[in-house]
Parts: sequence; structure tokens; C-alpha cells
Amino acid sequence: MRLLVVEDDPAMARQLRLALEGAGYVVDGAEDGEEGHFLGDTEPYDAVVLDLGLPKRGGLSVLEQWRQDGQSMPVLILSARDTWREKVLGLRSGADDYLAKPFEMEELLARVEVLVRRGAGKAEPVLACGGLALDAAAGRITLDGAPLTLTALEHRLLAYFLHHAEKVLSKTELTEHIYAYDGDRDSNTIEVLVNRLRKKIGSEAICTHRGRGYQLTDPGTVS
Repeated sequence: MRLLVVEDDPAMARQLRLALEGAGYVVDGAEDGEEGHFLGDTEPYDAVVLDLGLPKRGGLSVLEQWRQDGQSMPVLILSARDTWREKVLGLRSGADDYLAKPFEMEELLARVEVLVRRGAGKAEPVLACGGLALDAAAGRITLDGAPLTLTALEHRLLAYFLHHAEKVLSKTELTEHIYAYDGDRDSNTIEVLVNRLRKKIGSEAICTHRGRGYQLTDPGTVS
């Protein structure tokens, strides 16, 4: 799952990146409103953490422009402004959630988990497909109750599959959601990762749809 963090304070941006990457997300960062707007307008994100007090272009302006342009990714506002009027303004400008500074990092992680799930059309806290289960709060994926040993890329890919279980996902979409903006993207790597996952979760769990992509499914439902 891929996130965008738009935060101009270097120390805060570093703390956010470390916490979010530690929770299994791939994170892109922007230090001002113009860069943040560009990335959010041109790259696919599963959620955005957006500070309001940004240089070059304010966070509310960025958010309003995204929504006017049809960008629907979930957005969590961060702000030192903690009045109810500021919160209402942020939510009515298109934010999905609002968190005032200072905050506990665990609370931010929980709010991001919810936004990512809802952005994928999921409400349940643990996402399951067949014997697979993703517990984002615990940061682990299990198979029939036993934790899986996964590399970072394998975890991101399988987490994305579980957020979109039973849907056919193209190589391009999968690549865009497991690599950072400046990462070395190679759609051929998806095939390698899928084959590695099949060895760990069973060959029938991920179906190949030629010319379209891959689908995580419950093998018990396949006729």
C-alpha cells in the first residue's frame, strides 16, 4: 500500500515516514504544497497525510484542487490548528479525517489503517481471503493462523491483494502501489513476486488472467 506524506517540517516528516514504513507502507514525501499537489494529482495513492501549514501552497488549497480535479484518495489532515471551526473547514474541503498536532503516532497509524481500508471498500479490521488474513494493526499476514515470513515487497503486494481480494489487478496497478515515486519500477518484478507468493500461500490462491493481471481468490470457491 502506497502513501503520500505532505509535511514541511523535516523532523516530523522523518518520524512519519519511519512509522508508516515500519507499519508496512511505501511512502512518498513532499515538502511543500506545490510538490504535494503535483504528486497527488499524477500518482495513485491509497491515502494521503496532509499538513495544512505548507510553504508555496497551503494544504487546504491543495486538497480543494485535488477534489475539484476528481482525485478521490482518502486524505488525513494534520494541523496545529485545533479549533472545531478549523476541523469543520478541513472536512468540508474534502478531507476524510483530521488530526491535531501534537498527536500519538499510534493514533495516526490507526487512522491511516481505517482510511486505507475504506478507500478499498473494506470496513472490517482484519481482511481475509480463504486462509489468508491481514491484521494491519499487528503488521502481519497469517495463513491458517500461522504468521507468514515475507520480504517487504512480498508483504506490500500481498497486503494490496487482500485489500482488493477477488478483483483482477493489472501489473501496472500492482507496480504503482508497491513502489515509491523514485523507486526502480519494473512490472516484470511483479511476476517474480507472484511466483514467490504462490510458493508460500499455495499456487491456486493467485490466479493469472492473461493480458489482464492477477486475482487473489479463495481456492475453496473456485469450481
